[in-house]
Amino acid sequence: MSDQNAQPLYRVDRFVVPAPGRAEFLDRVRATHAVLRRQPGFVRDAIVEREAEGGASMVVTIAEWESAAAIEAAGRAVAAAHAADGFDRRALIARLGIAAEIGTYRELAL
Repeated sequence: MSDQNAQPLYRVDRFVVPAPGRAEFLDRVRATHAVLRRQPGFVRDAIVEREAEGGASMVVTIAEWESAAAIEAAGRAVAAAHAADGFDRRALIARLGIAAEIGTYRELAL
């Protein structure tokens, strides 16, 4: 595809979640991904986990999107859903002591 806006993209978010906050965090991930799965341009997702140091969990969420425009629109939909619920993502991350790394990736044609 020559149009970068139409190139499939992957939103990959990595979280280190201390054990006491794991259940609450995963509840929010489930709710957020329920919104994402209903958005135009959504292709598929995966939520994976492994044990991290000190009993924490390393949680990685991966969502494949048809385009950058789809990711942007989905971000607005998630923000609206969070606002309607009175949910503050940044406050949850701070309160639970979660480390987060958020990024959008393109597939390499190797």
